[in-house]
Amino acid sequence: MWPLSFWLAPAYTAASAPVAALFAIMTKVGVYTVLRLWTLLFSAHAGASALFGADVLIYGGLATIAFGTFALLATQRLGRLASFSTVVSAGTLLAAIGFAQATLTAGALFYLVSSTLAVSALFLLVELVERSRQAPAVVSADEADEVPVQLEPLQTERDVNLDDEQRVVIGKVIPAAMAFLSLSFVACAVLIAGLPPLSGFLAKFAMLSALVDPLGLRNAATSSSITPAAWSVLALIIGSGLVSMIALSRAGIRSFWAPQDRLDPRLRVVECVPIALLLAVCVLLTVRADPVMRYAQAAADTLHDPAQYIEAVMSARPVPAPAANAAIGHETAQP
Repeated sequence: MWPLSFWLAPAYTAASAPVAALFAIMTKVGVYTVLRLWTLLFSAHAGASALFGADVLIYGGLATIAFGTFALLATQRLGRLASFSTVVSAGTLLAAIGFAQATLTAGALFYLVSSTLAVSALFLLVELVERSRQAPAVVSADEADEVPVQLEPLQTERDVNLDDEQRVVIGKVIPAAMAFLSLSFVACAVLIAGLPPLSGFLAKFAMLSALVDPLGLRNAATSSSITPAAWSVLALIIGSGLVSMIALSRAGIRSFWAPQDRLDPRLRVVECVPIALLLAVCVLLTVRADPVMRYAQAAADTLHDPAQYIEAVMSARPVPAPAANAAIGHETAQP
């Protein structure tokens, strides 16, 4: 949470790609820990301590979203973009937790899984994309000796299909490695920005629906039932998604679209499989969104009503230590 997140972007950017991807997961584990402890100790049924610290979570989350959003616009490095995307998603989750609404928490749990997978995949992509950008260009002897052909005033249909360097524009073969990187980057950008049709959009839509309709009354929800804090979170979620799309599109154009003389990157299967698996899980979340949301709703209901959990813990019979069991068995065996 801002301003305690000052260390996150430099640390995540300096880490290697697999470590940064694991860090992104650990950040969301911390957010879930906040959710678990806060709903257990300060739930609506906690008496005088009910909802203690809710304003801190809401407004701290708002500040975190705003900080991460401005940072996304201020940076162009892929590693820092992924780091600040983690900050934005963490702020969104913290703000959603503070409202203490089971429906909103269910959407937040869905968003937690989707954003974690997307940011982890983006961290794994960073090293591969940077490797492709840093690959030196090799010019063959035939290309070095080739003299540029001057275009005539009346170009033929064949000449129209050439760019400024007399290279074919339409019908050019896209290398498999570059196609994999670019398509994976587009998928990560769509997931992080919350655009349809992937799971990032479904998660944000679930949270926005809960903010607009806090009581779950689809036909009776009015603007008077929405608090200013809810309006602020709603605006920042939409605004951060727009800024994320702008920042990631800018990075994607610079990395994949801009004309650059470079070699095609060499990728190993072991480097591509984790990225493909993470994105495949996001696609599975999209296809199976209904059962996942029902599971998230059941988990949220249990979190916000911890009586059943407390009763299960308090009614459990203590299990003796192994040494105690051995001592009891030895005494029983003696005549």
